[in-house]
Amino acid sequence: MRERLATANRWVIKVGSSLLTANGQGLDHALIGKWTEQIASLLEEGCEVILVSSGSIAEGMVRLGWAKRPAALHELQAAAAVGQMGLIQAYESGFKRFGRKTAQVLLTHEDLANRARYLNARATLNSLLKYEVLPIVNENDTVTTDEIHLGDNDTLAALVANLIEADVLVLLTDQKGLYNKDPRKHNDATLLERANASDPSIRELAGPSGTQLGRGGMSTKVLAAERAAKSGCTTIIASGVEPDVLLRLKKGEAIGTMLTSEQAPEAARKRWLSNQLRSKGQLILDKGAATRIRQGTSSLLAVGVLDCIGSFERGELVSCVDEQRNEIARGLINYSASETKLIKGKTSEQFADILGYISEAELLHRDNMIVTS
Repeated sequence: MRERLATANRWVIKVGSSLLTANGQGLDHALIGKWTEQIASLLEEGCEVILVSSGSIAEGMVRLGWAKRPAALHELQAAAAVGQMGLIQAYESGFKRFGRKTAQVLLTHEDLANRARYLNARATLNSLLKYEVLPIVNENDTVTTDEIHLGDNDTLAALVANLIEADVLVLLTDQKGLYNKDPRKHNDATLLERANASDPSIRELAGPSGTQLGRGGMSTKVLAAERAAKSGCTTIIASGVEPDVLLRLKKGEAIGTMLTSEQAPEAARKRWLSNQLRSKGQLILDKGAATRIRQGTSSLLAVGVLDCIGSFERGELVSCVDEQRNEIARGLINYSASETKLIKGKTSEQFADILGYISEAELLHRDNMIVTS
C-alpha cells in the first residue's frame, strides 16, 4: 500500500503548531528550513503541493509576550494578525532559496460551506498549482467567529484535500503516528503502521491535544483522515522531526501511520455536502421515513416529518434525525423553516393549498442529500 505514495501527484501537507514554535520560543526556523527543502524537492519531482500551516496564533503569542493562550476571541484574532506576518515571512524566505513562488490563502468555514465560494476556492487553488505557485493555506483566524470557525487545521487540511482531490494528505505532528495506546502513559504502546480511516474503533485510540498551543490532537487527525478518505485520499500521520520524512514517504518508506478506506470515493457534490460541519436545523422523521432515508435511495417527503427545529432558509443545510435524535442524513432543503413547519406531515398535493404555491415535491431531494448513519 505504501507504494502508492511513489506515484502520488497531489499532496496536501499540514504542519502543526507544536512543531513550528520551538516549545513556545518562537518559530523553529531550522525545522521550517528542512520542510521547505523537502517540499521543494517534491515540486522538483513534478508533484503538486499545498501546505496547510498552523502557527499564526502561537507565533503571535510569542511576539506579544503572552505565555498562555487567551480565551477571548478578539485577543486570539489579534495574536493571529501579528503572528501571520512572521509565519508567512518564514515560508516565503524558505521557498525563495529554491526559486519557488508562494501564495497565502486564508479560508473560513463560511468559504467552504457556501457552494459558490467553495467552487471559487477550488478554482483559485487549481490555478495556483497550474502556474507552479505553492499555496500556503491557513484558517482566517483574524476574522472568524465561533459560528464560522473550522476548529482546527487538521480539519482544514482534510477539507482542502477533498477540495482539490489530493492523492495524499500528510499530517506532520510531534508524535510518530497513531498508537494502540497513549504512548505518554504506556511504555508498551505500539505504533500502528496502517489502519482503516472509517473504523470507529480507531477514534477511541486517539486522545486530546498534548499542548496548549494547538487546538487539534490525535483525535482530530483521525477524523481528518476519515474525511479525506471520502475523495479517495490516503492520509499519513507522522513525526515532523523525522529526518527527510516527506522524501522518504515519497519513496514508499513505512513511516508513521497510514490511514485509508475501502469505501468508494464520493461524487464531488456529495463530498461537499458531507464536509459541511454545521447544519442550520433539524427535521425529526417518523420511523418509516427514517428507514427509507437510511436505505439511501429515497428523497425526503414532508409527509414523513414529525417536527422541524431551528431557523433556516431554502437551500441551507439541515440534519435529518430519527425519533431518538440520531442523525440519519443531511442535505439542502427546498423550503424555509417557517414553510416546513406548515407542510410537515402533509403530502405534496397539499402544498399549494397551505403555502399558495408548490416549489418542489420533496423537502430534500436525494441528489442533494447524504446518508450519515
